[in-house]
Parts: sequence; structure tokens; C-alpha cells
Amino acid sequence: MVNIVIMRHGEAEPLIKHDSQRQLTTRGKREALQMAQWLQNCYSAFDELWVSPYLRASQTAEIMLSKQGPDCLLQTCSNLVPDGSPLIILNLIDAKLAAEPDAKILLVSHMPLVSFLVESLTQPGQTPVFSTSSLCCIDYQPGKSGRLLEKVAPQDLALIST
Repeated sequence: MVNIVIMRHGEAEPLIKHDSQRQLTTRGKREALQMAQWLQNCYSAFDELWVSPYLRASQTAEIMLSKQGPDCLLQTCSNLVPDGSPLIILNLIDAKLAAEPDAKILLVSHMPLVSFLVESLTQPGQTPVFSTSSLCCIDYQPGKSGRLLEKVAPQDLALIST
């Protein structure tokens, strides 16, 4: 059962004065929408969507939220930044799942944190590189090693549809 999905934000504009203020490009918005539709078609709605405070991640999360059920709760998490601690996020996930074992969480963040989160939730040495708008679907239970069930990128969807 997929209960955790980790996603990298969509393609963003080149670096400007403040990295946290970079916006999604048109391509980034299109790819995020593709992934939102894929997630909606393949999995039931998520209970919560946790997102980085950075603009490009927030824009991606809004697109993802548009394809989730009306009860999906959007929460900005200050620790979901590029250099955030995977251990802090893992502890937050564990606490959430201890309180609500059936909760399903979608996280939208950045490289390299997304790669380290996959490793923290699954097994050492499993740190996938994420292209923009890519996501990893994980079956995770607190206190046990989770399983990476699939990794999907917009490029993969383009191959399927052609």
C-alpha cells in the first residue's frame, strides 16, 4: 500500500536573487499537472500534502492539491527545504502515522532532500536522483523499513502515451 509519496517540485526559472522565490516555468506547471493527474488515476486521495515554503514547491503543491480529494490538508513545513534534515521529516512522518496509522502523505520538496528522504524511509544506499516533477511511491510503516514501490517522472508518462 502506498502511504507516502515524495515529489520534487516542477521545473523552475533560473536562479534569481533569492532561491526561495524561483517560480515554476510553463513546462514545470505542465509536468506537475501531468503528475497530479497520474497520481489521481493510480492512487486514492491523500490525507495531507506537506510542502516546502519555497515558491516553486508551493506552486507545485497547489497543482497537486487540485487533483486530490476535498479533504486533503495542505501544510507548509519549514524543514522541507533543500538542505533540510531527513531525520526531522522522518520523525514527523512517524509521529503522524503513530497517531493516524492509515494516513497517506504527499510531500513536495527539493533535491537533495527528496533523495535522502527516500533512503531514510526505505533502505540505505537507495537514494534516487529526481528529475523535476518526479515522484517516488513508498509503502512505509514506522519502525520498519519501507519499500519503494515505484518511481515515476513526466518523461516516463510521455513514453507511455506515445
